[in-house]
Amino acid sequence: MPGRTGPELYRKAKTRIPGGTQLLSKRPELFLPEEWPAYFSRARGAEVWDLDGRKLLDMSYCGIGATILGYADPDVNQAVHAAVDAGSMTTLNCPEEVELADLLCELHPWAEMVRYARGGGEAMAIAVRIARACTGRDKVILCGYHGWTDWYVAANLASTEALDGHLLPGIPPAGVPRSLAGTTLTFHYNQPGELEATLDANSRQVAAIVMEPMRSRPPEPGFLQRVRRLADAAGAVLIFDEITAALRVNSGGIHLTLGVNPDIAVFAKAISNGYPMAAIIGTAPVMQAAQDTFISSTYWTERIGPAAALATLAKHRRVDAGRRLVAIGERIQQGWRTAAASAGLPLTVDGLPPLSHFTPDVPGAQAVRTLFTQKMLDRGFLATNSFYAMYAHQPVQVDLYLEACAEVFRELRQAIEHETVRSELRGPVALSGFARLT
Repeated sequence: MPGRTGPELYRKAKTRIPGGTQLLSKRPELFLPEEWPAYFSRARGAEVWDLDGRKLLDMSYCGIGATILGYADPDVNQAVHAAVDAGSMTTLNCPEEVELADLLCELHPWAEMVRYARGGGEAMAIAVRIARACTGRDKVILCGYHGWTDWYVAANLASTEALDGHLLPGIPPAGVPRSLAGTTLTFHYNQPGELEATLDANSRQVAAIVMEPMRSRPPEPGFLQRVRRLADAAGAVLIFDEITAALRVNSGGIHLTLGVNPDIAVFAKAISNGYPMAAIIGTAPVMQAAQDTFISSTYWTERIGPAAALATLAKHRRVDAGRRLVAIGERIQQGWRTAAASAGLPLTVDGLPPLSHFTPDVPGAQAVRTLFTQKMLDRGFLATNSFYAMYAHQPVQVDLYLEACAEVFRELRQAIEHETVRSELRGPVALSGFARLT
């Protein structure tokens, strides 16, 4: 909409779209309320142009982790253009879905069969449905964040805080049938004793153990191996949610690096570099259960998603993207530490290098983080306390970003010392977690 800035358009959007956006993680209130650009006109590489024509270097969530190669990657776009020109939907199936299934099983030799979806949340719902069909059981034990659907949010029916330690706090179970209470249980990462106790308390009732093999911190020695043994002993399907971690360090799932295979693994986001695509891969005995339940949708058969995934995976392997993503992430993490030490700003840095984040170790940390975003935006960066690496990030761009971080960290330290953090903000402090918008 020409002539309408992002913040202005977002104010209108909240009158037409409940919550303002389709994805919680893109709400401006989570970044810089009243000033975050909110919308883009175009993007290429690691750069984004907002509705006012301002060019911004994206050093934040970078397509919420979907655009692992970079915005408008030419190789992926070429494959997508060819798919569009050839016709993306007909009465018949596209052959690319078979080619992609072969490739995914080649990358993951333990897997034998594949089903598809177009989004991560629905792909996780499919995986859980298959596990329940395979085992004939109802209960699921989870660790981590796995989307918006009923099977996951049902964990908060028993306690509205059950999911608070799993990435996103405050998720309300409104609209989820109360009859699902007790069907989804939780345990914490690197706490196998919690999992074992929950399995013992629900003997032979658990259909699946669902978890991210890694996200913010690595598994402790033997943790994933013990989870695998517990799943086998309980007769439960082990599902790895690879939606966020996959392709960050190698050209498949991060579980390949960690050395533990699941029964099902789920991919979305980075698998197709920003085009809608998701895949559920698994062993034949488990995946065959998909034929015993109804899992079907028209747009899971279109051509663009598989074409984009094939092109993304091919380029990822050809250029060894994982190696570069790790190197970029390690440089960012070290740059944060160096800049914070120089500025005298207490800071905790953690996360898988390509999925890095920092936390100011000071009172009012959320206000400090909001001021960081404001000051970085003034310098031409989309930035928060998290950084998702893309293959398109260039060394000179990383240099510019870290130079800006060093300046801003010094200014943040001064604002903390002079107690001016709130007064320097031009709007409210950013929200954290789920919050209803009025």
